[in-house]
Amino acid sequence: MHLPSAGFGARLKRAVTGSADTPLVFLGNFEVENHWALGEPALPRVASHAGSAVVNRMDEFTLLLGGKGDHVVLKTALDVGYRDYLEGLGLALPTVHVVAAQDPQRTVSEDALADPVLLDALAGLTAEGARLTAHGISAVEEQLAARTGLALAAPAAAVCKRVNSKVYSRRLSDELGIRQARGWACETLEELAEAVAAAGELLDAGRKVVLKDAFGVSGKGIVVLDSAARLGRLHRMAVQQAEKAARAEGGAPRTALVVEEWVAKRCDLNYQFTVGRDGSVHFDFVKELLTEGGVHKGHRIPARLSDRQVEEIAATALRLGERLAADGYYGVAGVDAMVDPDEGLYPVIEINARNNMSTYQNVVHEGGLAGPEDVAVARHYPLRLTRPVPFAELAEVLDGLLLADRGPRPRGLFVNNYATVNAAHGTAAHGTAADGPEGFEGRLYGVLVGASDEEIAAIDTDITRRLAAFPERS
Repeated sequence: MHLPSAGFGARLKRAVTGSADTPLVFLGNFEVENHWALGEPALPRVASHAGSAVVNRMDEFTLLLGGKGDHVVLKTALDVGYRDYLEGLGLALPTVHVVAAQDPQRTVSEDALADPVLLDALAGLTAEGARLTAHGISAVEEQLAARTGLALAAPAAAVCKRVNSKVYSRRLSDELGIRQARGWACETLEELAEAVAAAGELLDAGRKVVLKDAFGVSGKGIVVLDSAARLGRLHRMAVQQAEKAARAEGGAPRTALVVEEWVAKRCDLNYQFTVGRDGSVHFDFVKELLTEGGVHKGHRIPARLSDRQVEEIAATALRLGERLAADGYYGVAGVDAMVDPDEGLYPVIEINARNNMSTYQNVVHEGGLAGPEDVAVARHYPLRLTRPVPFAELAEVLDGLLLADRGPRPRGLFVNNYATVNAAHGTAAHGTAADGPEGFEGRLYGVLVGASDEEIAAIDTDITRRLAAFPERS
């Protein structure tokens, strides 16, 4: 069994502050890449929509990273029933600070900057030596640190942005000799032209290629191609965009794309390591990503890997961590990887200089909610609602299926974010003030715990069935 190593909370504090006793102030600014991508060349993207309201309420995941003595800033107050549920499981929660007026289309960090009373309250935490940390660090979090006087428990935003770039991942892996799909990192139009020519040969041979924005997130900014004509059109668009930006900025045309061959895989992986300010590197875990129809559905813990594969992943994590430390980065780093159909590894698809969804699942093992022999599967359930639903009501619908105690053999769904269930209420597409006649979409996030994949599947099926019938009750 390859489970997350114990002591993550204390290890994180030591890594980013030098002491396990430093109070941290957590911010869940999910999709921080959107801020890193500002001003960067990119593939065409779809505009923001009501889904942003749900993504921004993923801020509540950070509640389970902190403990007693820590702090977390949230966009709205905790549901009372949800707080009771977490405390009933014996979890020690941090002090919660709530912004005065949350905007569904803003991150929690942006909301905090617009709240003078909250800024004063956070400034008061400097007396106890608290430091500010986040899902990822952008210029917004740097502004928040400056306004409150809270030191950042993280590198500068520029360092985080550089390390998070897919161009950085590609070039670092080339430098270290880490196996990758055939591909090219492009920051100049000359490099892009060479990559397009080589990728065209792959397409002519019947292969597929993928284009990736350097700062794309959650599947956005990725295009899979099987046509040289379409590749040519995208190339021309990228050149036009780069030349237009160069004229406006007065500099040389630039791009920020990775072009790679699309390769076969058995499964996707995500692993995490923690880099200390002193240059130390600790391998935290590796998890298997679960997909359905090509869509990410969650993580399986432990990953179905051999000891040799885990050893290769851990060794790669240490090599990457040493280089990241040399480049000025410290804190949590997550890496996406793949296993090919012959059980060979592609150990680096991209490096994420931030927390990952899997970071927020640590509480399941740290908090004793799953035993060493258990299987845990993190996933989310879509909901279609016509009104906000309190946790207590949904808990009644899932009676007998929620993880309700620590053991000795706990079973069921541990809910690790409830804010996303009601986040889109009143935020219909294009920012209108009310929900449409079809209601609004919510997501229930959690981690299923069971003795086997079969038991997990049975619990999952029952939850899905009950939630599908739930709107009839509402």
